[in-house]
Amino acid sequence: MSIPLAERIRPKTLDGYLSQQHLVGEDGSLASQIRTGVFSSMLFWGPPGTGKTTLASIIAETSDRPFYTLSAIDSGVAAVREVIAKAKQGDGLFTTKNPILFIDEIHRFSKSQQDSLLGAVEKGWVTLIGATTENPSFEVIPALLSRCQVYILKSFTKDDLDELLNRAIATDSVLQKIDVILKETEALIRLSGGDARKLLNMLELVIMSEGTDKVTITNDLVLTKVQKNTVLYDKTGEQHYDIVSAFIKSIRGSDPNAAVYWLARMIEGGEDVKFIARRLLILASEDIGLANPNALLMANTTFQSVNVIGHPESRIILSQCTIYLATSPKSNASYMAINKAQQLVKQTGDLSVPLSIRNAPTKLMKELGYGKAYAYAHDYEGNFVEHEFLPKEISNTTFYEPGNNAKETQLKSYLKGLWKDKYSY
Repeated sequence: MSIPLAERIRPKTLDGYLSQQHLVGEDGSLASQIRTGVFSSMLFWGPPGTGKTTLASIIAETSDRPFYTLSAIDSGVAAVREVIAKAKQGDGLFTTKNPILFIDEIHRFSKSQQDSLLGAVEKGWVTLIGATTENPSFEVIPALLSRCQVYILKSFTKDDLDELLNRAIATDSVLQKIDVILKETEALIRLSGGDARKLLNMLELVIMSEGTDKVTITNDLVLTKVQKNTVLYDKTGEQHYDIVSAFIKSIRGSDPNAAVYWLARMIEGGEDVKFIARRLLILASEDIGLANPNALLMANTTFQSVNVIGHPESRIILSQCTIYLATSPKSNASYMAINKAQQLVKQTGDLSVPLSIRNAPTKLMKELGYGKAYAYAHDYEGNFVEHEFLPKEISNTTFYEPGNNAKETQLKSYLKGLWKDKYSY
């Protein structure tokens, strides 16, 4: 079997490593660790094809450590324990430095599989490097997460991907035998979804399928060749981000039919059902919010249920939640409110808390006026009394603007009745 282009030109040193300068640049957070060879277990979190595996192998090569690779898709506890046992015994394989154990897609490891790593990581028998496309806070057990430093890899820019394509044509021994003219790159980059591995393998597919010693890469040629071979890419989730985007936007646009279609595309493509449930949970607050407070409850129940039931039955629960959210009234008022508030915090800094609403647990604080003149709402009719809760510099600032829906129209009327002309309701 021929080695794919992405593997053939995988860099062996940092000099050939593309992008991620915030990690490996001169002042990068990983640069000094790689130079000295002294580092602890870590997790690389970032989109597919951004160099997580390559960076791990470079670290192993630079530090002159044995390097073991496992994939969470086809490796179980037994495989993990086998590597750990060899490291612990020091049977001649690991006589100088403890090995690096690289686990790709570590988010796919179950709790018991992750538990099997804890002892070895804590005792230093292996240095773990895990790669994940999912948020480690959700997918890695707390005990293991606390023993690892998390490094975030950023998506490649268009300039990065253009450079990668040109480098492949100029340096790969196979492609050097063909006269390749890189006229247009937009289609390659768009279809790759920013995944460098897919980008390179599509480039090779297009070139080799021409069967000539001279190939001019154009957008039309790429679209023709890749569309004829879509089966090669569907299973690897080439359109992952586009389909997720279509799914979210269909729900936001109140189209349950389109939303269920894109849900089916994700399920049939092998998408992690927990990932889908998390996106629904976020959407319930961001795009529906107080227009239908039950939406968040529904999404949270869905998230919990999916974790308990798993695939394939979870598809039914996801469908129910998707349709419920798509047919709910919409409001992004809560989302916009926190955005406005955070922006003002960045602009105004740490404004002082008004004395009347400060905590006063000590006598000195009370003497300084902490909590003085605080009006306890429950002492007043209707459990409300107008009081100043914002710093004086931003008094009367409105962050929450109720949306134009039945529920928030009621809230708007209620708030206006309480605050009169203080806020712009």
